Amino acid sequence: MLKMSVMNSIRRLIPVAALAGAAVLGLTACGDTASGTTDDGRLKVSASFYPMEFLAEEIGGDHVAVTTLTKPGTEPHDLELSPKQTARLYESGMIVYLKGLQPAVDEAIEQSGVENVVEATSFTTLEKTGTTEDGHAHEDGEEGHEHSDENGLDPHLWIDPVRYAQVAEGVGAALEKADPDHAADYRANTADLVDRLHKLDQEFEAGLRNRGTDTFITTHAAFGYLADRYGLIQEAVKGLDPESEPSARRIQDLHDIARHDDVSTVFFETLVSDRTAKTLAGDLGLKTDVLDPLEGITDDSRGDDYFSVQRANLAALQKALGAK
Repeated sequence: MLKMSVMNSIRRLIPVAALAGAAVLGLTACGDTASGTTDDGRLKVSASFYPMEFLAEEIGGDHVAVTTLTKPGTEPHDLELSPKQTARLYESGMIVYLKGLQPAVDEAIEQSGVENVVEATSFTTLEKTGTTEDGHAHEDGEEGHEHSDENGLDPHLWIDPVRYAQVAEGVGAALEKADPDHAADYRANTADLVDRLHKLDQEFEAGLRNRGTDTFITTHAAFGYLADRYGLIQEAVKGLDPESEPSARRIQDLHDIARHDDVSTVFFETLVSDRTAKTLAGDLGLKTDVLDPLEGITDDSRGDDYFSVQRANLAALQKALGAK
C-alpha cells in the first residue's frame, strides 16, 4: 500500500513538474532568440495600453512593430498579464508605458531586463486632480489610489493634449536613441505629431471659450487635466479608480452641485458600467452622454484614433456646457 501511495504521488507530481519545466524552457527560449527586432529588421515595441501604443505607432511608423499589452475592450487599470504576454514583453527592443496605472505591468517591466524602457511620466508633471475648486476632496477617489501614483497623483495625463505632446517628444527622443539608423524619420514624425496635438489644444481652447457653465459630472475622475487646462470643474462620481463605489454623501453632494451649477449632463464611459451615471441622471432629470477617457479603442468608441475621439469629447463637452 505504501509503495502504491508513493507511486501515485509521483504520477501526480510529474505533470506539474513538466508544466513548470515547459514554462521555464519557453521563457528561456524567448530570451535566447530575442533580438529586439523582427525578422525584417523593425524594432519590437511593447506598449502598456492604447495611449502609449498610439504614440509608438505614430512616431515609429514603418520602422517599428508595436504590440499592446491591453487588448481593445479591456479595462486597463485591472490588467493581468498572461505568461505569453510576459514572454513577448521580455523580447522587446523597447517598452513604452505609464507607471502607476497598471501594477501588473510595472512589476513585469522591472523584471524584464529590457534596455530601452520609456516611462511616460518622466517627460511631464503629474498633479492631484481629485479636489474641486471649492475644496471638497473626492473621498471615494482616495479608495481608488491603488490605480494612481503612490502619492495620489492623477496618471491620466494623455487626456491633456499639451502634456501628451510632452510625452510624445520624450518617446521620439527615445526611439532615436534605440534605433539611430532611422533617427531622422522619428524626429520628423515626432514634430508632426506634436504640431497636431498643439492644434488640438487650440481647438479645445476655442471650442470651450463661450460656455454657460464650467462644471461637468463624470463617473470616472479621468478628466482632471483636461478640466485644469481649459478652466473647467470636473465633478466625479467615483475617484481615479473607475471600479470604486461612491458614498451616499458623495451622491448627495452631486445632487447639490448639479442644481447649483446648472449641470445638464452626466457623462459615462464605454469600458465601465453606465449604471451609476444613468441612476444619478434619472434622479436629477439630466441627460447622459459619453466622455471617453481614451484608455482603449473599441467598436463602441466615437472615433478610430486619439484625435477623432478627442474631437468627439470636445463636441460632447460643448453641448453639455452650453458652449457657443
